[in-house]
Amino acid sequence: MTEPVITSPRFWEDLQLGEVIELGRTTLTRDMITSFAREFDPFPFHLDESAAQASLLGGLAASGWQTGALCLRMLGDSFLATTNSAGIASVRDLKWKNPVMVGDDIGGTATIAELTSLPSQPELGIVALNFDVGNQKRQPVLQMRLSLRVATRAFGVSA
Repeated sequence: MTEPVITSPRFWEDLQLGEVIELGRTTLTRDMITSFAREFDPFPFHLDESAAQASLLGGLAASGWQTGALCLRMLGDSFLATTNSAGIASVRDLKWKNPVMVGDDIGGTATIAELTSLPSQPELGIVALNFDVGNQKRQPVLQMRLSLRVATRAFGVSA
């Protein structure tokens, strides 16, 4: 029998359907938005204040992908750091509801919506999380369902 190196106390079996994970909050600065955009999403409304003002968004806005990445970071800090996660299995129903602007403070919750065992892989289970993220004005900015692979207590046990 091999023993895995376990650094986090929670396994798939420890998770509860309906459990709500508080993601915390983060405030987007102009530098955060433009730095991300320069590297990953160089649309003018993410990079240039004048172009952003003239756009449909009416001001410098974060990339939706940046918003998603920040949500993953908040999930990492609040949930993954205490869970034996083995990576993302899928993202579904991703919706950017409102733009995230300079100075917006975003945060929200992820709720465990589904727990699925994997008979073909008893060392893993799937946890589906429904994200509900909003800004300081209580406007929704992102919704998605993210499915994670999480180690079970059987992880590392050979038959």
